[in-house]
Amino acid sequence: MARSVLVSGGCGFIGSHLIDRLLLRADLETLVVVDNLWTGSRQNIAHIADPRLSLEIQDVENFRSDRRFDEIIHLASPASPPWYMRSPARTIKANLGGALNLLTLLKPGGRFCFTSTSEVYGDPLVSPQPESYRGSVDCTGPRSSYDESKRCTESLLFETQRVDGLDVRVVRLFNVYGSRTRIDDGRAISNFISQALTTGILTVYGDGSQSRSWGHVDDIVDALERFFWRDNISHRGPLNIGNDCEVPVLQIAKFVCSLVPGGSIEHRPPAPQDPTNRCPDLTLARRILPGWKAKTGYQDGIERTLHWFREHMAAIDAGPVAPAFRDTESSRPSK
Repeated sequence: MARSVLVSGGCGFIGSHLIDRLLLRADLETLVVVDNLWTGSRQNIAHIADPRLSLEIQDVENFRSDRRFDEIIHLASPASPPWYMRSPARTIKANLGGALNLLTLLKPGGRFCFTSTSEVYGDPLVSPQPESYRGSVDCTGPRSSYDESKRCTESLLFETQRVDGLDVRVVRLFNVYGSRTRIDDGRAISNFISQALTTGILTVYGDGSQSRSWGHVDDIVDALERFFWRDNISHRGPLNIGNDCEVPVLQIAKFVCSLVPGGSIEHRPPAPQDPTNRCPDLTLARRILPGWKAKTGYQDGIERTLHWFREHMAAIDAGPVAPAFRDTESSRPSK
């Protein structure tokens, strides 16, 4: 049966990789990407020449359509602290307002998929963090616009499931990195690589002992593909998706320096409420997605990401590539 799919945030880092996978589906008839290009980029999907794909440049919370969709995948949101801390109201609108609006565009019996975040666990007192952990959070702190709008969107979706029988899939992503990340993204790995290739000075906040579980985008999208549409799964989430190998931030910075000679590390004061650790308990993921694992080690993943950054920065100097898909600016994105 032919399927119509809407992806919010499909021009973003993770979203664009998911678009590539969706277009491999033989049952896909229509794929609409809704993105206001706040943190996403047309260039992330400019390589696609597929008549099933169309782009609507609009805020997801304001998007209107006469069409109803069989599947909706909601990724629209900044995910980097510098971005969402600058625009808290806009971040909340993208997550929660976006979900409220998109639910009205879902066909009866359709599936709604949502990418939540490990940030709902706050600065955890338990490691690794299982889905049952309720977190150690500050619901009014400087990161709360992102953390709490993700948490509230989870609540909206699971309560809609309870009351109305919504077919929902929710994942909690842990520290994803890889190609198509913005040069000015601001998260650790992309930050270190862009700094190494420009100023040569890598900034580490605090002493760098804070640990993260770095998941390469190829591995993460493998899991999203299986959980959101490919595998016949009854579990609806939340489901942790990430790499359960913890590595300190300082170790990542030193590795990037080893790949780009001449780099140096500069320590700055700690970022506000920066979690001390982040590691997923993947017990449930291994049961729900048998055989899946985040198999890309950080060394290999960073080398691949560095190669992409070099090529991408050279391409920027050469000028943009015109997209081959239908591109509709439905309305001017809000500031």
